[in-house]
Amino acid sequence: MASISEKIKGFFSSIPGEICKPGYKAWEKAISAVTFVFDCIYRVLLEFSKIVLLFIVIIVSAQVFCRFFKHSIMWSEEVALLLMVWTAFIALAIGVEKGLHIAITIFYNMFPKKLQWVISKLILLSTIFFGFILIYYGAKVSANGMKNMLPATQWPNGIKFLMMPVGGVFVCYFAVLDLFGLGKYRHLDIEDGNRGEDKTDQQILEEAQQNKNAASETTEE
Repeated sequence: MASISEKIKGFFSSIPGEICKPGYKAWEKAISAVTFVFDCIYRVLLEFSKIVLLFIVIIVSAQVFCRFFKHSIMWSEEVALLLMVWTAFIALAIGVEKGLHIAITIFYNMFPKKLQWVISKLILLSTIFFGFILIYYGAKVSANGMKNMLPATQWPNGIKFLMMPVGGVFVCYFAVLDLFGLGKYRHLDIEDGNRGEDKTDQQILEEAQQNKNAASETTEE
């Protein structure tokens, strides 16, 4: 208990230094404060997603095991489906953060740099719009579903879609950071101490393409 309390105290004591880093202007400190809040919530969301995945494995495994004894857990399929819907929308936000979504770049790489820049910005604007759709309609679907009950658990049907607007918020958050180049104000140490050193698949592909272009230019010279 002492170690946990010390970690909590250490975390709160490090907040001012984490937000107000040396050399930051007033507006940079404001952005840093906003990203700090979002990154803290996102950290909780990541840990929550791990717990959800663990529960899915346990519930489905228990259901399969019980069938050997000709028994069935009546609520297992319903709860597992609900949790899978939650993980889908959490994974959507993670995919936007890491740039893991499928992209066909065979023609994109042939375009001039300026056109590539314009297309990338249009993609980010489309992503923000998609995130807004998730927030707006996800909140409406979830609110309307609270009036109905799931048959096995008798839980409100709306809780199935609770992660839809949450995922939409973080889709917008990561897309806005990329759109305006504000990624440097994120606090990756909150999520994982080594995450700042990791590269996304998109970054690896872009670096490989840049190295290829540089090699071809050197050969031509």
